[in-house]
Amino acid sequence: MDPERLSTILLNAPAWARLGLTVRDSRLRERAADALAATIVQKLGEPVHVVDRDQLALPL
Repeated sequence: MDPERLSTILLNAPAWARLGLTVRDSRLRERAADALAATIVQKLGEPVHVVDRDQLALPL
């Protein structure tokens, strides 16, 4: 697993879930942790799009 990719996934996770880890309510913290874990699993399952800088972009 690439730390940079994981960092990007975490930064793009829902804001409520990131902030939810810091609240006092244990049930909300648990829901936030579940949401972050689900986001990480989902995004890690997606293929990584590598941009080939030698490929010309065609207008659509």
